[in-house]
Amino acid sequence: MSRMEFYIVDVFTIGRKYTGNQLAVYLGDPPATVMQQLAKEINFSETTFVTSALPVNGGYNVRIFMPEVEVDFAGHPVLGTAYVIGRELIGRPVERLLLNLPVGQIPVSFGADGVIWMRQNPPTFGQRFSAGDLGRILNVAEEDIDSRFPIQEVSTGMAFVLVPMVSLDAVKRARVNLDRLRAILGAHDAIAPAIFCAETLHEENDIHVRVLDDIYGAPEDPATGSANGCIAAYMLRYRYFDREELALRSEQGYQIGRPSLLYLEAEQAGDEMLIRVGGRVEMVAKGQLAADE
Repeated sequence: MSRMEFYIVDVFTIGRKYTGNQLAVYLGDPPATVMQQLAKEINFSETTFVTSALPVNGGYNVRIFMPEVEVDFAGHPVLGTAYVIGRELIGRPVERLLLNLPVGQIPVSFGADGVIWMRQNPPTFGQRFSAGDLGRILNVAEEDIDSRFPIQEVSTGMAFVLVPMVSLDAVKRARVNLDRLRAILGAHDAIAPAIFCAETLHEENDIHVRVLDDIYGAPEDPATGSANGCIAAYMLRYRYFDREELALRSEQGYQIGRPSLLYLEAEQAGDEMLIRVGGRVEMVAKGQLAADE
C-alpha cells in the first residue's frame, strides 16, 4: 500500500488543543478492510477517509469508521474532516463545502469567528421508552429522570436514546449496565444513551451532556455532534426551554478529562426542522502512513 498522509485534529474544543474529541483523517482510498484496520489501530471514537481529492457532484467523498464498524454519519468527523479538506486539499479559505456521506450531502460552513458549522439532516423521532427501563440501564433511580419529557429515540443520521435528567448530579452518577442495555435496546438502532440536563458546570453554558458509548467499546464520547443535534431537535419539539428557536451552548466530556463545547441551533421552517451544530477545530499532528515492506 502506498504512503497516505493523515492528520490528527481535536474537534469541539474549548479553544485549545487536547480538548474536544480526537479525530484521525486520512487522505486516500485504500480497501475497506484496511480502513477498518487503521481505525482500529488509531482507536479513536471515529477515523475518516477522504477518498476523493477533488469534488464529486460538488462534494468530497468521505467514509467514517469506528474501531469496529463503518458508520453512515457522525458529527465531529464531519467538522474535523471539513477542516482538513479546507486546509490541506483546497489550501485557501472557503466559506462552504459539501461532504458526500451515505446519509447524503452534508453542508459545512466556516464562520469568520473560527466556528465551523454543519447542517444536519432533518430529525426523525422514533420509539419511546420507560423511565424504569432506562433507570435500569443507567443504574439510576426513576426519580433521577425528568418525567416532564419523553425518553425517545431520535436520529439526524445516527440514532440515540435521549434521556432527560433532573440534575447534574444525576447525569454524573449514570453508569451503563451493558447486559441490561443489550436486553432492552439490543433490537433497536439507538443503542447509545445520550443523557442531559439544564444544570451546567459553567454558567455561560446551557446544557450538560454525556453520551455513553459502552456498546461500541468506548465507555464515553468526549463530544458528540450527532447526539447534540438530536438533543437540539428534541428540545425544540418538546419546548424544553419554551422557545420557538434555539441557540445553545452544550458542554460535554468533563467526566473523562476532555472538556468540549458545542454550539447548537434549531428552528422550525415550515414543515422542516433545521438543525445546525458548530464547534472549533484544532490541528494536533500530521504524518504519513509507512508503506508496506
